[in-house]
Amino acid sequence: MPPRVSRRDERHDVAVIGAGVVGCAIARAFALAGLGVALIERGRDILSGASKANSAILHTGFDAIPGSLEAACVRDGHALYRALHAAFGLPLLETGALLVAWTPAELAQLPEIVARARANGVEDARIVAVPDIYRFEPGLAAGALGAVVVPGEAVIDPWSAPLAYALQAVAHGALVLRGVEVTGGQPDAHGWRLATTAGTLRARVVVNCAGLYGDLVEAIARPSPFAIRPRKGQFVVLDKTARRHVRGIVLPVPNERTKGVLVSPTAFGNVIVGPTAEDQEDRRDTSVDGATLEVLRAQGARLVPALADEPVTAAYAGLRPATQVKDFIVEALPERRWITVSGIRSTGLTASLGLADHVASLHAAHFGPLPPRPEPIPVRVPNLAEESPRPWQTPGRGEIVCHCEMVTRAELEAALDGPLPAGDLGGLKRRTRCMLGRCQGFHCTRRVLEIATPRIGGPAALAADPEARR
Repeated sequence: MPPRVSRRDERHDVAVIGAGVVGCAIARAFALAGLGVALIERGRDILSGASKANSAILHTGFDAIPGSLEAACVRDGHALYRALHAAFGLPLLETGALLVAWTPAELAQLPEIVARARANGVEDARIVAVPDIYRFEPGLAAGALGAVVVPGEAVIDPWSAPLAYALQAVAHGALVLRGVEVTGGQPDAHGWRLATTAGTLRARVVVNCAGLYGDLVEAIARPSPFAIRPRKGQFVVLDKTARRHVRGIVLPVPNERTKGVLVSPTAFGNVIVGPTAEDQEDRRDTSVDGATLEVLRAQGARLVPALADEPVTAAYAGLRPATQVKDFIVEALPERRWITVSGIRSTGLTASLGLADHVASLHAAHFGPLPPRPEPIPVRVPNLAEESPRPWQTPGRGEIVCHCEMVTRAELEAALDGPLPAGDLGGLKRRTRCMLGRCQGFHCTRRVLEIATPRIGGPAALAADPEARR
């Protein structure tokens, strides 16, 4: 039986507000079950909010609060990604992580960290002595007193995974509305009539995955019991030459507020240092500042001294939708035909598939059982990781447009076509890596725009796109 295709003018079974990684995963779960799904995103492309900037780590959840929803969803999401990534063509860099103690006080915390990991089902986390630390990470600075090694921590592509989830949702009939903001809504006898900037959209059940705007969207259904306070995390991206100095993920001993500044390789061949943890009121300000970036560079060099001589390729900042609650906020409101999914912080990339299954179970419990999932329609996304062959390495590759990241014209055109094409320049960058290398688009921007402008809009659209002004 062919998948049901949702149309804008019908009543959908489920409307998912917010097309970050969690929204894309939830839309996929419902579409796979054969429901009519509308995924609504205020940005011009998926991942326009918090999900576009993170540390790209597949977490084990070793340091989560035992018994928390976050711990459960990270555990399940970690297992599901490992089970599904090959079918989607998604990368998985088995780096492992080393959580290092540099002071006696931090050393004293390591047994408790291992005990928490075991409570969360991460049985292979263990304390290692100083000689083993430097066998794991030879470039680490002298003076480490002890460490916890977590073999299951890994590095993934943070952009292609949610794209794969969204594409599979579309393959199973989901409707993805981009550049559409939900401005209000009224319940009716059959569910909801959502007011949007593109007109009224009707849905039987609404799922609030609005990320940084989650409390504002929640006010459509009820006075929001939580408040989003964005937490900015700035990162420094070091050149690909830095990769030789870092084998795996180097973590600090976390505190109550933040996991701290880490050093990690990326799927794209770079090394990142970050994030900071800066609370702010502005839900859009992802600016970076020179003083903070210098501090991050210094912290990276203190952990791995050879990084002091490595050039910076880029800097970026992400906003995490922090709340007053130290766990994910996920609940069904049966009388309102509404499911809240909010306060999803830095582990959301890993937890997304686990969260999707949890939300599907809430739907089954409160709004009716879901049909058995059919065999999923196969979906594969282009490989962006350096660990596997890329199109520029194949015969007949055609024009290379971005020479820093070796992006071909064929890759750009493919990203601008298909069932879910790039909606803006930021989306094109995330689908191809164009303009994200050493020169940050200095040499290729004009050519990229010649190819992209007919598809993503003319000068007015580009002028409104912050990615075009960077």
